[in-house]
Amino acid sequence: MVRSAIVFASLAILPVLSFQSTVACGKDPQLTQTDVFVSGEDGYHSYRIPSVITTKQATLLAFCEGRKHSRSDTGDIDLLLRRSSDGGATWSALQVVWDDGPNTCGNPCPVVDQETGVIWMLLTWNSGAIAERQIAPGFGEDSRRVFVTHSEDDGLTWAEPQEITADTKQKTWSWYATGPGAGIQIASGKHHGRLVIPCDHKIPSAGGTRLYSHVVYSDDHGATWQLGGRSPADEVNECEVVELVGGRLMLNMRSYDKNVKARQVCFSDDGGMTWHGQRHDRVLIEPICQASIRRYRWPTDDQPGVILFSNPASIESRQRLTIRASYDDGGTWKHSRLLHPGGSAYSCLSVLSDQSIGCLYEKDNYQRITFARFPLAWLAKPE
Repeated sequence: MVRSAIVFASLAILPVLSFQSTVACGKDPQLTQTDVFVSGEDGYHSYRIPSVITTKQATLLAFCEGRKHSRSDTGDIDLLLRRSSDGGATWSALQVVWDDGPNTCGNPCPVVDQETGVIWMLLTWNSGAIAERQIAPGFGEDSRRVFVTHSEDDGLTWAEPQEITADTKQKTWSWYATGPGAGIQIASGKHHGRLVIPCDHKIPSAGGTRLYSHVVYSDDHGATWQLGGRSPADEVNECEVVELVGGRLMLNMRSYDKNVKARQVCFSDDGGMTWHGQRHDRVLIEPICQASIRRYRWPTDDQPGVILFSNPASIESRQRLTIRASYDDGGTWKHSRLLHPGGSAYSCLSVLSDQSIGCLYEKDNYQRITFARFPLAWLAKPE
């Protein structure tokens, strides 16, 4: 059991206050950017690991990790939330979803069940006194463990997180991360309705630690969660999943291959139970970082489908946050546009109720987490 007192958003809701810092960017009226979390404010040293979703009621939920005393991945880290009911122009006061004293509560990976409207969120916990490199295999008292919480009222309150480690983690695994980013619900085919959460894990071995991507899933609207398949090869970890035409899935993964500084992908034909065809997508260059991939629309008789992608498109450092669009299920990336030229890292995409695109991303070398909003047409415009 988690040992210290836990504070849940379901027990006490902070008052909703206006939080606004929205500006049109330069001479481009199609792009607006709003600071949502700013380092040093509201009692936290820094904010990291952004995640954003659009609920069935068109509310935007922006999650992140609030790091109390430093920017370190280790220590007193809380899971936080702000809500927006006006498309990201203004945001509510800070809401604490999970605070376990000095321990680490993070890696938010939410998904909206489009059939029930319930928002499910998987997340992880470990002792705040133990760094990632010290996490031992198994489900020990201070190990990396997996939890799930949910909201039935559009993100206003959240259920007490329940541990699901035994169902979603193998005992030989040490480090484990959900997301970060967001999950999906399969829209077609045999596995229609399945909730799928992208994850990653480490396996210590005599030859050194091996890193893999994997998924967990639920076929009963979040009541139970099971372990799905993992990437065929190692040297990958943080990932996101997107559904392709015909019910296939693609896992887009952070890569540690020193010879090719680009994302890796693999595919599933059985709802995430097995994966195959792992390869690099050499267009999606990256300096080893997290990224986001999201379906914007499905193909119809008169228009192609669209898949969106965001990451720091550089092989040198975490900078040049770039948005891309594919019109052939990720086979090629026809359009791309630079969102922020400076220091930028983790990001999360979401499609808003009016079909505009939202990107919540780490900006200015982790000084802030900013929400950018723009239409699909913005991507196709020459800079």
